[in-house]
This record gives sequence, structure tokens and C-alpha cells, in this order.
Amino acid sequence: MQKNRIAVSGAREHNLKNVSFEIPRDKLVVFTGLSGSGKSSLAFDTIFAEGQRRYIESLSAYARQFLGRLDKPDVDEIDGLSPAISIDQKSHSGNPRSTVATITEIYDYLRVLFARLGVPHCPECGTQIKKLTREQIVDIAVDIARRNEKGTNILVLAPVVRGRKGEHYQMLYDFLNAGFSEVRVDGKLQSLRNRIQLSRYGTHDIDLVVDRIPGLLNFEDKDNRLRLAEAIESALKYGNDVVTIITDEETSLSAQFTCPNDGFSFPEIEPRLFSFNSPYGACEECHGLGTESAYSEKPCPMCAGKRLKREALSVLIDGRNVVGVTEDSVESSLKFFRELRDKLQKESAKQKEAGSGRFQIAEVPLREITSRLQFMDDVGLGYLTLDRKAGTLSGGEAQRIRLASQIGSRLVGTLYILDEPTIGLHQRDNEKLIATLLELRDLGNTVLVVEHDEDTIHAADFLVDIGPGAGVHGGEITAIGPMPDLLKDKKQDSLTLQYLRGTRRVELPNARRPVKPSGKFITIKNATENNLDGITVEVPVSRFTVVTGVSGSGKSTLVYDVLYKHLANKFNGASYREGAAGAIFGAENVNRVVSVDQAAIGRTPRSNPATYVGAWTYIRDLFASTDDARVRGYKPGRFSFNVKGGRCENCEGHGTIAIEMHFLPTVYVTCEVCKGKRFERETLEVKYRGKNIYDVLRTTIEEAVVFFKDIPWLHDRLSILNDVGLGYLELGQSATTLSGGEAQRIKLAAELGKRDTRRTLYLFDEPTTGLHFDDVRQLIDVLQRLVERGNTVVVIEHNLDVIKSADWVVDLGPDGGVRGGKLMGAGTPEHISKVKGSATAPYLRKVLDSHS
Repeated sequence: MQKNRIAVSGAREHNLKNVSFEIPRDKLVVFTGLSGSGKSSLAFDTIFAEGQRRYIESLSAYARQFLGRLDKPDVDEIDGLSPAISIDQKSHSGNPRSTVATITEIYDYLRVLFARLGVPHCPECGTQIKKLTREQIVDIAVDIARRNEKGTNILVLAPVVRGRKGEHYQMLYDFLNAGFSEVRVDGKLQSLRNRIQLSRYGTHDIDLVVDRIPGLLNFEDKDNRLRLAEAIESALKYGNDVVTIITDEETSLSAQFTCPNDGFSFPEIEPRLFSFNSPYGACEECHGLGTESAYSEKPCPMCAGKRLKREALSVLIDGRNVVGVTEDSVESSLKFFRELRDKLQKESAKQKEAGSGRFQIAEVPLREITSRLQFMDDVGLGYLTLDRKAGTLSGGEAQRIRLASQIGSRLVGTLYILDEPTIGLHQRDNEKLIATLLELRDLGNTVLVVEHDEDTIHAADFLVDIGPGAGVHGGEITAIGPMPDLLKDKKQDSLTLQYLRGTRRVELPNARRPVKPSGKFITIKNATENNLDGITVEVPVSRFTVVTGVSGSGKSTLVYDVLYKHLANKFNGASYREGAAGAIFGAENVNRVVSVDQAAIGRTPRSNPATYVGAWTYIRDLFASTDDARVRGYKPGRFSFNVKGGRCENCEGHGTIAIEMHFLPTVYVTCEVCKGKRFERETLEVKYRGKNIYDVLRTTIEEAVVFFKDIPWLHDRLSILNDVGLGYLELGQSATTLSGGEAQRIKLAAELGKRDTRRTLYLFDEPTTGLHFDDVRQLIDVLQRLVERGNTVVVIEHNLDVIKSADWVVDLGPDGGVRGGKLMGAGTPEHISKVKGSATAPYLRKVLDSHS
């Protein structure tokens, strides 16, 4: 075995046809090919799966139980593997508490930084709070006693336990022995002479009652003041420098941080105070969600969407609280923390005593924060705000965040496998991303990338092209070799190489549909949502419009938050919070709006392409209408794996059974009754043209189009799936295994299968995701057909083949985040290619020039 090679022998996972090949280690290797050709099967399901499995198999049985069971992929042998890390597009959290700052660990370091360096201010009056002396605390307590008009007894308490689990029996017993007689437990006063039973696993607040002082005492008297002073001193001793005074009001005072003006006392300033996942930092109204409820878009009335208690919001560094910092973009935050570091370094240099400055306190968290921010900026994410919720990130953004964190880990000798990291990136930002991939390689790692992006392919050290077609027509290696030598190798040829060599390409449309000033438009006036800078945009009706611009320039905000939400509320009866805009005119020119996004088509493994587009209902009806089914009295429900009747009840229609292994991970075994076929034997005996219901589930869409060619209502729906480039999928393929791009095209097919109003507005978000050059050509044909029928199509896209095929282009910029949101230009692709200051123009001009 050569140490500088990864050798794969006999790979047969999914549609792979017993392929064997070698790729170099410590290089950037790109896998490409048509959608469904077998790229992911080879990179993820074979190489990554085996690398991960071998690593996990080396662990103890105890450790393996927490990591899940991994089957050996269908491959004879793989030599030269390293521990493998997969960076895909599906592994980002939809948890409403997760943000860009939390998933990159930046927020953890921010909490430490604010706890150690932050300056507390009074939430009531804004005064900077400093530590109180004991004499000052006594003075404040005397003022409280003077306001005690009812003469209520004055209780002096020491907070000894705050939010800690346990029975605390020994501590309470020690207090009794020390001469104390009373405590307040979770708000209730109890005698220490009685047994106090506390839940061992519950969290508790315990205050020690140090003294009860008659409320009408005159504290001008020396002895009375001495009694109060001694009680406070004792309370500060037991309460970790905090004392609570209760009359008809309750006030906490601290020898640490208490406002001298109004007596407001800060809790202990520690990292958890700044956590919206902890009850000690989270807003008490929304519990750290920032919204009225988990399903609401309205901000919490108490914290105004800031998620934290007012105490946490009143701790400032350079005049800013932790929420103010996270509301900034990555780019702005990087500038802020660099300036803070420089300022602290100058401060430290003036310190006479080494190690006594604030810089020494902040150095480590500042270094970790700035390095993570720099990595994110390097992969084109400088426009993201740190408080952006993880669930709103695109798959490409989430993947690049994980990529940035991996660079920060500085691992070497690792096998990284990435799934289309350029998704959502403008051509201008591609260079940054490619530089990051090369940096990962230069650290001493092997980087495998499944990718269609031409720039990334050209930057690769080695190319593996899978094909020649998709599904059953793929699974073979059609071209392999080092780059750029492979492009010059005339002995090797493939569809991908033809596009890379320029011998095949997506052609320009013969003629663009004219957009006249007198024509019909949907006009968005003065859009100001997020970073949109009061722009007015016209979308021509019954035309193909592409919205372009760098990542973060405001494309999704304009198309989805402003346009779609307004029209969905009008036509679909939705109740979205509409994006801010002065007005939207021309809605009467359409009568329906459809957003075709990349969200999953189903949350359960039972969902599949056939069920989503409505074909499965017809297939069940077809089987129920056969002579054999009618003789047996079978109805369509007999052929469903979701309900009792015809499915195998041993596995409930899943085809597999989960076996609990107690201290070992759950094992999934093929059902011994139905042998994985999901239906009862009697149901499987019913056949249509030689196939039973299970055979049809295993049929690819491409095969099903031919198989059902004599059934028009079924053939039409399946043909649409085939037309959008999904012929390689099986009819019964689980929805949970589909990529975002595949899910989006299935939704497109479902929409195309509906009755056409010829006045529908279709909105697409990067529909070329996951598509090969040739698949893009097919997709453009489908979109053009929609427009030919009178519909309006608006597409957010970076792909230049799509942009050059549009009738109208709306270009936003000039940059992302606060430097974006402006209308750079609107017009034909030829017009946009000449717009000065546009990031899209030079790349579009280059493509258009290649056709002239």
C-alpha cells in the first residue's frame, strides 16, 4: 500500500458499479458528475462512511453506544484512510436558541469576556456601579428603614444558595449549630429547629435569616445602628458579600456592585448571567427566546427581543452590551474587537506592574473571538450578524460556518469531505472559499469536495468524474486524473470534460422577451426590511427575472420577506409579518404566488417523491383496479404502507425492525416476515404488468415514466419529475435522504403538475443547487416553459448560465450586510454586465463575451 494514496476497490454502494480507483492524499480532490450519478455515494456513503466506521470501531463498547451503529459500506477494500470529518449541508440546528454566535462558540467567549471585563451600570438610572463599602450599605439600610412607614420588622438575610441542586442538609444543620434559628427556602420562612426536606434534584434558593430588628427602632441611636451594622456584617460574611434587607419591600445590597442612587444591586457577574439558555441570564418573560412564544414572530414585550435580563444588558464594554455586539455583522464585529484589543494592549503597556492590566484578563477570549470571526470572513460570511438564528441559515452558509470552525481547530492528517461548499456564494466570494480549502489542504489534510462549481474544479489538484448518466445509467468513473492535465488528455472524455473544455455549453436564448416601460409590473416601493436601503424594484409580469448580488446583499429579504410574504397574505390567507416596504403595486397582475424553497418535503422516512407529487394515490388506485385485486376485494388502502390492511404488521410497513441492544447501539435488521418488502405476501401477489407494489416502489422515476406510459394521469406527473432532472430517484426513496436541491425540484414538479392559472408568480431560491452543467440546461428549459405559459418567474441565483438566460435582471449590492441593500441596476443581462460598481457585472460580461 502506498502511503500517499487512498485506494478504493470494488465500491458498489447504491448505484456504484464495482468501481476501483486511487486518489492522492493531502490534496484537494473534486468529485463531479450529473446529479444522481453516484458522487455522494462514493464520497460520503463509501469513503467517509468507512473512515468514520473504522474510527468508531477502535473505541470501547461503552463509548460506541453513544455514537450509533455504522454499517460497513458495500466495498471490498479501502486503503490509506484517515479519521474522516463530514461537512455537509444538513447538520445545522433548527433550535430557536441557536445562533451564529453560539454554534461557532463565539458567544461562549463573549460571555467570559463580559463577565471579566464588563463594567456594570444601573438599569434604573444608568449610573456606573462600583463596589459598596460596608458603611455605605449600612447607610442605605437605614434609609430603607426610614421609608418603612408600617413599622414592619426588618429582616436581614444572607443569600447562601442560589439555584443549586441538592438537599443541603449538612449546611442547614451547621447554621443551627452556629446559633441561627431561621432560613428562607424558595421564598418561604422555615425554622431550623424543624427538619427541612428538600428535593435532591430540584434547584433551590436559600437565605439565612441573620437578624429580625423591630421596624420602629431609632437608628440615630448608637446601639441600634451597631446592631444593624453587625447583622449586615454577618450577612455579608455568609452571603458572599451580598445582603438582603426586607421590610415592606425587598432590597439586595452588595459589597460588590450596588447602585448608590437607588440601591439597585447586581447579581454576581459571571458568564451565566449573559446566557439566554440559563434562567440566571434569560429574560423571565420569554425564557431567552426573544419572542412572545416559540411559534411567534412578535418580539417579547419585556426584553424587546434581546433575550436577556436587564442586568445582563447593563454590563458594558466600551459603551456596548453583549446584545449590541451580537447584532453586528461578522465584519463589523471583527473591527470592534481588533480595536478593543489594540486599546487594551496600549493600556497594558502603560501599566508599571506586569500582568496587572485588563489586557491579560481579556487576551485569551479576544484571541479566540477574533480568530473565529476572521475565518468566517474568509469564507464569505462577513455579512452575517452574530445573532442570526441557525434555523434561518441556508445549507451553504451553515456548511461554511462549520468549515471555518474546522480551520480554527488546526487538525492535521484528517480526511475532510464537503458537499458543495460554494452553494449560495457569489463568484467574487468563491476565491476566498477556494483559498480556505487550499489552506485546509496545506495544513496536511486530504480534502474531498463534491462540487459542480467550475472555479473550484479548476482549482482542484485531482478530478474524479462519475457518470455517464444518472441513477442506473451512472455509477462508473468516466474520467479521472490530475488537474489541469486531465483537460488536455484527449484519451479521456465525459460530459463534464466537454463543458470544462468549452466544447459544450448552455446557449443564450434566441431572443429575450421584451420588457417595455408601458408593460405590466409588480412594483415594490421603498423597501427597508433588514439591510434594504429604501429601494424601489420593478418585476416585469410574464417574464423570467433573476435577482443577483453578493451573499448578504438583500436578495432573500427582497424576494421572500417583502414580496412573497405580502402576496402570500393576500392570496394564500397566510398571516406572515410582512417585510417593511412603503407599498407594493401591481398584485392584480397575478392571482397566485408560490415559493419553491429547499426545505425538506417530509419529516418522516415514509414520505417519498411519489407521495409528494400525488402519484402514489394513482398507483394504489391502479393496483386496486386489477382483476386480481377486485377478485380478492382489495381496496386502495390495501396497497398503503402507512395503514393496517396490506402492509406487513411485523415491521409496520418499514421493511426493517429496530432491536434495542441495551448498552450497545440499536441494530436495524431486515424484517424476517416480509424480507424488507414492507407488504404482506397476499398484497405482493397482486401484480400490474408483472410488477408488485414493492417492485414499483423500487423503480426509478425514469423507468416508471416508461412503465406507466399508457396511464396519462400518472405518466404526466412522473414525466414532470423526470423533466426537472430527478429521473434517477426511486419512487419510494425516503424524503429524509434527499438533498435540499432535490427537495426543491420535487416541489417544482408538484407545482408544475397542478392546474396552471397562467397568472402565477413563482419564486425560486437558488434552484441550481446540486445541479451539473447539463442539469442546469434542463432546469432553464423548464423555467422558460413556465414563462411561455404566461406565468411570472423570479429566481434568486448566482449561476451565470441562469443569469444570462433571463429576460430581466435585478442586481443588488454593492456588498453584503450594512454595505448592501442598494439597487445597482435593473435591465437585461447585457445592461447589467455594464453597470459600474456591480460585483456581478464583470463575471456576467465575461460569459456574454464568450458567446459573441
